[in-house]
Amino acid sequence: MLNGWGVGEVHWGGLAELARVKAEWLIPLEPAFTPAQAMSIGTAGYTAMLCVMALERHGITPDSGEVLVTGAAGGVGSVAVAVLAKLGYHVVAVTGRLEEADYLTGLGAKRILPRSDFSEPGKPLGREQWAGAVDVAGGRVLANVCASMQYRGVVAACGLAGGMDFPATVAPFILRGVTLAGIDSVMCPPAERREAWRRLGQDLDPSVLDAMTNRIAIEDAIGVSEQLIAGAVRGRVIVPINDL
Repeated sequence: MLNGWGVGEVHWGGLAELARVKAEWLIPLEPAFTPAQAMSIGTAGYTAMLCVMALERHGITPDSGEVLVTGAAGGVGSVAVAVLAKLGYHVVAVTGRLEEADYLTGLGAKRILPRSDFSEPGKPLGREQWAGAVDVAGGRVLANVCASMQYRGVVAACGLAGGMDFPATVAPFILRGVTLAGIDSVMCPPAERREAWRRLGQDLDPSVLDAMTNRIAIEDAIGVSEQLIAGAVRGRVIVPINDL
């Protein structure tokens, strides 16, 4: 199994039946998953698990308080909601597509908030609300999330769907001891990525993959990729190769 290492960015191999890659990029397929299930999780789901592990590493437990997930209807967000819910966290999902509320509650979210609550300029410090957060948006959304973290809250930031800028102040970090934990799945060391996949085999219910996964034909990949960039794709999309 392969995720990251620049494949599909600076190395050929995406959507190919066969690819030649460096052996050290590969990790064994977890016995809990079929190849199709592993790719339904994909890099997005593996990234979500790295975020959950970061929250745990910094001491966030289900008893700490609510955990916010932005971009919750997307690939990272869907898996993050499902895993956190199974682990017993009280998950609050943020989405720009409120029509996906039933989908998100089905994954385990307790509350749904509109993205508009986080997309406008906010105060340097807001009301303390979230013990932890998984953010895929960046930009103004991330700034507002950080401003409303509880004392010693933790934000795992892994994306920039809302922009690469970070229009924030240092107030949450020096007055509330908030931790901003950066998550990179591309160059993640093999031992940590293997642990992330092991945890997915343990903490992600395979039955929820069906609800979040769409299968498409390879000839539809370009069109769906444009929808993905536009933020119009829910959950995960896989392209079966040779009846994967």
